[in-house]
Amino acid sequence: MESQTLPYIALGMTIVFAVGIAMAILVLNRLLGPKRHSVAKDGPFECGSDPIDSPRKRLNVRFYAVAIFFVVFDIETVFLFPWAVNYRELLASPTFGAIALAEIFVFLGILAVGLWYVWGKGALDWAFDAPAPRRDHG
Repeated sequence: MESQTLPYIALGMTIVFAVGIAMAILVLNRLLGPKRHSVAKDGPFECGSDPIDSPRKRLNVRFYAVAIFFVVFDIETVFLFPWAVNYRELLASPTFGAIALAEIFVFLGILAVGLWYVWGKGALDWAFDAPAPRRDHG
């Protein structure tokens, strides 16, 4: 008979092993790696090019807004995958199959309304030169 703690012991050993390998690589790199310092190597590195601006420069809020919108609408995929995997099992029951389908349509409808609202406000426009057109109702 297996112990109930055996899976936790295996998981703990795996974590200790992974952390140990990472630490060993870092220590060996520090001890055995070449140490040739230069101005170019010790300078800041930014995507293969020299930094041309201050890192403390203010960015347009649209960059942050688009990033947040991406995260919000990308998380919908995380919620869709488990539903899609279990939908075939839910179809076996005539009641739960229809309820699950209705729930996912409500979920997608809410997301579509949110996307429509954000798009309508011009938050996804990348033209920074011109202000977003005002939509006055009246």
